[in-house]
Amino acid sequence: MATSDELAAAVEGQTIAGEFAKTAARRADLTALRWRTPDGGFGEWTWRNYADRAARVAGGLIRLGVERGERVVLMLRNRPEFHVADIGILLAGATPISIYNSSSPDQIQYLASHSDAVVAIVEDVDFLERFLKVRGELPALRQVVVVDDPDGLAPDDVVRFDSLLDVDPVDIEAAAAAVQPGDLATVIYTSGTTGPPKGVMLSHYNVCWTTESTRRAIGFPVEGFRLVSYLPMAHVAERMVTHYFHVLDGTEVTSCPDPAQLAAYLREVRPNYFFAVPRVWEKLYAGVHAALAADPEKGASVWKAMEAGAVDALAPVRAQIGLDDCKVAFSGAAPIPLEVFMLFLKLGLPMSEIYGMSECCGPMTWEPFDVHPGTVGPPIPGCEVKLLDDGEVCCRGGNVFLGYLKDPARTAEVLDDEGWLHSGDIGVFDDGGYVKIVDRKKELIITAGGKNISPANIEAALKSFPLIGQACVIGDMRPFVSALIVLDPEVAPAWATSRGIEASTMAELSRHPDVRAEVERAVAEANARFSQVEQVKRFTLLTDEWLPDSEELTPTMKLKRRGVLTKYADEIEALYA
Repeated sequence: MATSDELAAAVEGQTIAGEFAKTAARRADLTALRWRTPDGGFGEWTWRNYADRAARVAGGLIRLGVERGERVVLMLRNRPEFHVADIGILLAGATPISIYNSSSPDQIQYLASHSDAVVAIVEDVDFLERFLKVRGELPALRQVVVVDDPDGLAPDDVVRFDSLLDVDPVDIEAAAAAVQPGDLATVIYTSGTTGPPKGVMLSHYNVCWTTESTRRAIGFPVEGFRLVSYLPMAHVAERMVTHYFHVLDGTEVTSCPDPAQLAAYLREVRPNYFFAVPRVWEKLYAGVHAALAADPEKGASVWKAMEAGAVDALAPVRAQIGLDDCKVAFSGAAPIPLEVFMLFLKLGLPMSEIYGMSECCGPMTWEPFDVHPGTVGPPIPGCEVKLLDDGEVCCRGGNVFLGYLKDPARTAEVLDDEGWLHSGDIGVFDDGGYVKIVDRKKELIITAGGKNISPANIEAALKSFPLIGQACVIGDMRPFVSALIVLDPEVAPAWATSRGIEASTMAELSRHPDVRAEVERAVAEANARFSQVEQVKRFTLLTDEWLPDSEELTPTMKLKRRGVLTKYADEIEALYA
């Protein structure tokens, strides 16, 4: 196994800007970025086009007065201009920082102020309005740049993105040479369970080291691989996979600005390399189940082929979801239900689960091919992983961040004097040295009887049933375990229609006795996998869908446990009445 020092030697002197210059020269006339055009086709830029635009953006930003070491915030959907702007900012010697597109004016004010942003680049007038509402509270913010303003609605002092491209390009080689490995590459803002968001500082060295580690984990070159970019670029996984890996490895990225359209993009792009959060895999899983249920004869042959391991015979099923040419497929950011994971593995997808956090550039453990289902793999090449006496997972390596921006106290809480990053997760090693995550240290439920229970494992089991879209398990200091359950908004109506159940809304559906009975059956089946004390004794079927970036879910659809416990306090108390 490679050491952290060996990887450091392999990436010595590398920066994202420098590697971009090499990739753009090497792949000059090959496609780099693609996007959907209004006529339904796809537009594309070669690496030469990409480099020219990025170099012009760098020149435009310098003309706006952006200096080396300053910061620029980005509020853009997944589109080619994001990549151009991000690299252009780096070539100007500055640091690009993405913020979630769902951010409110107050959140924008906090993030732009905390990061000392001097320029903001926003997608359209809607995003622009949110910035303008708080611009008076951002004295450091000198300019706002808008990408799309077809009706000319932006105020005169707002800069048009096209005007940045009218400037002479910087010399890419010279601009890249001025960037140093220790320079700040980006800041990833993570929502803390308490207090304001923390700014995770990642250096060029962190990114280059982590890219080299994942290359070694995969074991073969991914240059030219097709990818779809669809998650927010403020999320470390998307930024790493479809931006930094893309730049350093020379992949072809198709931007999907609306995650709801992902299924269609997968079928058209047929990605070779695909990362998704569990909720996306769960939706694909539900779609496969629905398709097989609609054609019982075909379904029976597919299930038979899966059990027999007849991978070649299953190629048409993989093609239906656009993953028939996928060489690397993985899930991360939250636990994936084992049933969902196993379905894709049996379909012949090279499926794996990755584990990590923003503070280690994303990955800490991963094995793309020799998987142990139910685990998140061994440490990535060069990264050391250990468990503390209480089971907390810690890691050390070139992927570990520089610290939290302007927050040495919270940095000291997670990064010790020996360079170990404390994850806050509880894990165990299996006999092969693969890590299995038990749960968040702070989220373990301790029942009134003193039993420690992992809510995430029970929630994953519940969500493995297609009818159940979301679940939150309750039980801390309670006499028994209960759950709040939300129907899947896509699966439930189709399930009801197939059984002659008439309901015009999800609220009506959730109150229907047949639906309730089916959820009871699913809960009972899930309970069979757990000990008596871990089983869900009561549940409430909620009437409202939980949406991304809400009180209940993060933008990447992870559960906001504290938000749920607060919002549904009355429903929870009723379960224990």
